[in-house]
Amino acid sequence: MSASAATAGGTNPSGARTTRPRVLVVVPAHDEEASLPSTLGRIRAALPGTDVVVVDDCSSDATSRVAREHGAQVVELPCNLGYGGAVQTGFKYAIARDYDAVVQIDADGQHDPASAPALLAPVLAGRADVAIGSRFMGEARYPIPPLRRAGMWAFGRIASFVTRQPITDPTSGFQALDRGVVAFFANNHYPSDYPDADTIILLALSGYRVEEVPVVMEARSAGTSMHSDLKAAYYVAKMLLSILVVLLRQKRLRA
Repeated sequence: MSASAATAGGTNPSGARTTRPRVLVVVPAHDEEASLPSTLGRIRAALPGTDVVVVDDCSSDATSRVAREHGAQVVELPCNLGYGGAVQTGFKYAIARDYDAVVQIDADGQHDPASAPALLAPVLAGRADVAIGSRFMGEARYPIPPLRRAGMWAFGRIASFVTRQPITDPTSGFQALDRGVVAFFANNHYPSDYPDADTIILLALSGYRVEEVPVVMEARSAGTSMHSDLKAAYYVAKMLLSILVVLLRQKRLRA
């Protein structure tokens, strides 16, 4: 089943109306009032009729108001939980409202929503439990600093070795997930800050099927990256520790 057919509904060979999968787009956002209008407009164009929830991670600007003005559902967090905490809130929202699949798109405009139908396709077809958008299989329309590119490569090599499958973009937050994975992550299996290579390894060791899909990523339309300045050094140290913890838990995960 193609992503466009799955989101729009259709008929089976007997002519009976098929059940339309309920897909939710989760958009974590912190101080993204400048970028949200464009991001939400592009999501509507790429996935017409699909529900969108913006998880406002205790923004200091008008993120929530702008999201509502552009037709999104909004969850406002009373305190800042960090990127992972905001995403997990979106997963909990999806499970509580019985969605069949989730597409995760960042608010800053870096993830091109036009790639979302291709990202959804393997999940809705039942071929994969989670699809990860790879800018290296697709296209990165912005310069990636050499040190950041080296870090991506290194974590990709680690994830590839552990999962025994090629992982080219382990830091991608552009993903589609089926209900089983969403429920798994909603139940305290998700990092609070930077869910990247460690979550890919966690999924593989837990028996979930992971597939990479070529996508387009662009430069941020506004704001600054969460991996900027000293945060990048923290990210590397934290991710190495997190991967180690996941590996130490692998017998329990496989059980």
